[in-house]
Amino acid sequence: MGTENERKKHVLAGFPQAATRFVRALERNREKIATDRGLSPSELRAIFWIAEHASVTPKQLAEHMELSTGAITAISTRLVDLGWLERVAHPNDRRSLYLVLTGEGHAVMADIHNEFNTMIADSTTALSLEDLTVFERALQTVADEVFRRTGL
Repeated sequence: MGTENERKKHVLAGFPQAATRFVRALERNREKIATDRGLSPSELRAIFWIAEHASVTPKQLAEHMELSTGAITAISTRLVDLGWLERVAHPNDRRSLYLVLTGEGHAVMADIHNEFNTMIADSTTALSLEDLTVFERALQTVADEVFRRTGL
């Protein structure tokens, strides 16, 4: 079982604990979205990032996801096979290409966003519009500051 020192818990409190719990809840939701659509978490993360940027090169996606280009090839091939993604020739570099959503990929992302917006709306019914506005502003402020401090 180990010594008392080895069993010591490290638990956050206050805002850091609440923020961590919120992030974990969102991560569980992302896992559910991926599972419901037969995707791995990495495949879902990739299609979200491509959708957010309209088109990306495999190299850009690899850098964002901190994966090898080989891993990105496997992920993008799976999404192409599903009909959600296509590879488009880069107009200025014959050796490169862009990853873009297909019409079906756009429909999938619209469904995911609608489901997410509904889940968040249903989860915030106990909050007033003013509470939500303050919460949104606080989340943006903290996220901006964390990004600034981490160089992202």
